[in-house]
Amino acid sequence: MVRTTVIETDVYVNSIGPVDPINMFHLKERVVNEFLWLHDNSGMEWLTINAECYLQLHNFPMDEHSCPLEFSSYGYPRNEIEYKWKKTSVEVADPKYWRLYQFAFVGLRNTTEISHTLSGDYIIMTIFFDLSRRMGYFTIQTYIPCILTVVLSWVSFWINKDAVPARTSLGITTVLTMTTLSTIARKSLPKVSYVTAMDLFVSVCFIFVFAALMEYGTLHYFTSNRKGDKGKEKKAKSKPSKPPAIAVRPGSTLIPINNINHLPERDDDYGYECLEGKDCASFFCCFEDCRTGSWREGRIHIRIAKIDSYSRIFFPTAFALFNLVYWIGYLYL
Repeated sequence: MVRTTVIETDVYVNSIGPVDPINMFHLKERVVNEFLWLHDNSGMEWLTINAECYLQLHNFPMDEHSCPLEFSSYGYPRNEIEYKWKKTSVEVADPKYWRLYQFAFVGLRNTTEISHTLSGDYIIMTIFFDLSRRMGYFTIQTYIPCILTVVLSWVSFWINKDAVPARTSLGITTVLTMTTLSTIARKSLPKVSYVTAMDLFVSVCFIFVFAALMEYGTLHYFTSNRKGDKGKEKKAKSKPSKPPAIAVRPGSTLIPINNINHLPERDDDYGYECLEGKDCASFFCCFEDCRTGSWREGRIHIRIAKIDSYSRIFFPTAFALFNLVYWIGYLYL
């Protein structure tokens, strides 16, 4: 009967080098790989290990990783060699001298597993290096510039709608800036096929900036049409014509004055005929979809000239809510 050899194992970690998606550990001085052999006088020979740590970057740059280092005697089954952890099995040197750069060392864990194969059972010893990424670099290089660019795009809501060059140039500049920031952000990442947390943030910021530019394009389009319609009305009034018949809109009220029915006057911002045969009392009623329903009755009423006023409230509120959900979701959930 073969006597089982029991090996009590402990690990001392002197340092860890820079962590990247492939080679986790780094040794400045490399040794030729040799078989590990324990001598009778307690001497030993050792070998260099390049251990891989596969990083899942879905939460980048708020990601945390547990990188395993496994070792076992696959040449000798459990009934011949048995590994056991000592009481003080894992010790580390002072982590402040470690060159981790983007990562912070959280701690070490050790486990023991048994691998069942056709040739026998083997004991696998595993050490987990728990790491968390430092966000300082990415906050300065990506997050703060993206937030400031989005806030800058809102300045156009306070610029006069007739200042076409100013608002257009501001919108295009912020869109191009966001494009540059998104390109730089992707260069700091390994090429992965899935969306990371930083990709999501940059994409939403780009959508907000682009939406601010489209808001002015929409406003300018409808206000320009309105001015054109007013010019046509003035020309029509200057020509002699028969007294026009009064066309009563659905939901309008006739006011009797001296036995003559009059329609109440409306302010200039109320609306205009933006499509032939359709009342444009509100911005959305310029489309074919709203021939009937609450839009025509005036229950939902958005004046074209006040789109900038609505945007001053909607855009900051929506962006603040997104940031609240984003940071709570990735940092605490």
